[in-house]
Amino acid sequence: MSEMTTQILEESLGKTVIVKLKGGRSLRGKLKGFDQHLNLVLEDTEDTSNVENVKKLGTIIVRGDNVMLISPPPR
Repeated sequence: MSEMTTQILEESLGKTVIVKLKGGRSLRGKLKGFDQHLNLVLEDTEDTSNVENVKKLGTIIVRGDNVMLISPPPR
């Protein structure tokens, strides 16, 4: 993982991020932690794949090899 990626993720800790996963799922949650493999800990997470039926998931761990995109909060 590059230094820039690490810096952006560190700045996003405690803030809401959007995560796109392989298979088309989208999650929105507060980033609580991450590691060099891009494994993520998200709190107050919602599955926003279907905007008409948003599911609350709570605190989850997302395995890094499933992550396609992480959208940090606006600066």
